[in-house]
Amino acid sequence: MLAGAIRHGTLLAIGVLIVCVFGVLAVMRVPVQMIPDLEVRVITVRTAWPGATPQDVEKEILIEQEEYLRSIPRLQRMVSNATMGEATIGLEFPFGVDLNDALIRVNNALSQVPSYPENVDEPRLYTTSFSSNSFIYFRISPLPGNPKNVDMNMMRDFVEDNVRTRLERVPGVSQVDVGGGAERQVQIFVDPARLAERGITLTQLRNALRERNRDVSGGDLDSGKRRYMLRTVGRFRSVEEIGDLVIAQRDNAIIRLKDVAQVRLHHFEIRQRAFVDGEPIISISIRRETGSNVIAIKEAMMPVAEQVSRDVLEPVGMRMQLTTDDVRYVQASIANVWTNLAIGAALATGVMFLFLRSVPATLVGVVGVPICTIAAFLGLLLAGRTINVISLAGVAFAIGMTLDNSIVVLESIVRERARGLSRMDAALAGVRRVWPAVLASTLTTVLVFTPILFLAEEAGQLYSDVAVAIAASILVSMFVAVTVVPSLSARLPFGRAGADGAAGAPGKARIAGRV
Repeated sequence: MLAGAIRHGTLLAIGVLIVCVFGVLAVMRVPVQMIPDLEVRVITVRTAWPGATPQDVEKEILIEQEEYLRSIPRLQRMVSNATMGEATIGLEFPFGVDLNDALIRVNNALSQVPSYPENVDEPRLYTTSFSSNSFIYFRISPLPGNPKNVDMNMMRDFVEDNVRTRLERVPGVSQVDVGGGAERQVQIFVDPARLAERGITLTQLRNALRERNRDVSGGDLDSGKRRYMLRTVGRFRSVEEIGDLVIAQRDNAIIRLKDVAQVRLHHFEIRQRAFVDGEPIISISIRRETGSNVIAIKEAMMPVAEQVSRDVLEPVGMRMQLTTDDVRYVQASIANVWTNLAIGAALATGVMFLFLRSVPATLVGVVGVPICTIAAFLGLLLAGRTINVISLAGVAFAIGMTLDNSIVVLESIVRERARGLSRMDAALAGVRRVWPAVLASTLTTVLVFTPILFLAEEAGQLYSDVAVAIAASILVSMFVAVTVVPSLSARLPFGRAGADGAAGAPGKARIAGRV
């Protein structure tokens, strides 16, 4: 098999070239990010209860949910937090747990809670991990000079409805978080004296608001060939309609809400603020999907952000600008690793030439470097990994290791040439003499890095990329050493070969020493 590959050098070259072309195309599909994706282990349960105090949230929501969540199998830790108007429970699981199964179990446990207080929203489930943190940040601020007197505290709902939804459509984006400002709120300030004067209680006032502010379906009505859908529209459409609400009737006199209370459109209590250069803004942060390419997301996000700023925000007196992003740091870090990788390859080539003192021999020795580098990226792609600082460090480490097999085979071939064999015979004899040792050395190196793949927790997830990159490079370097290097050696002139003329004296042949 080795002899056939060495003798048919043209077919071997075409095969290697095809693999390299497809490898480069495949490498372009590998996601690029800062660090490897870490396994998601935390499920967050958030339950909103607008206006409730932390004490009420703890008593009515957290205690009830904890009673059913604590029985979930393999639950490692549960952390609860009650704030004004919201309950948060963090559920941490050990590594290796099927997250989809855990989500189903958490949802089933929450469905067993018998009841919640009135006006409590449905619990929402989130999965979080360190590698899925926000990486692009925008800010929405008034136009210079604020010509339309925009109140940023009142624009959160507008941003949620018109900006966030558009940004979430960008491929690779998993979540868009909005910070600053507050949601709009209709506030009713009741005058207790007027209410008591008319004999109306707060309960009656609340019931009147609740019964009036809803749409009621009346079913359908068939009339010949036509069918009519009946619906009673009752929801308020403006603050004025709320003020005109009839809440009671006393002695043929109609009592409206505006007679006993003041109604105004305002916003919820502001719990978070965002500023840039001392000016209030609304901040937007972008989270990515697991395994997505942060560079591709930014390239797709920027045109969308410019369009939203031009077509949606500027007509109402606002603009959207990029505050910062981690993509630039990712690009700079990866470029630094690529630079170090190129320097390492150049130094390895220089050392080989220093000892071989032959350009053809050096070319044969280093031809496997680009091939093995492409193989490392293919290994990352097949293993479901990403291009990141750690995986590129593994590729850089593998450069020196990939030259070992080529040097051993090349030295053996030069020795056979020194004995007077022809180029082809020396190539065959040289590779046959050392291929068992090359195989043993390769497998030993691969086995040294294999245990990293079985490490648990963050260490295993972070450094397994190094093991995958090095193992893929070393395995391909063995293939290159026993096929490509002998095939090139049989066709390039270096050293002394007996078949090209008279068999040279062994003592006068130049033998390349191993680096």
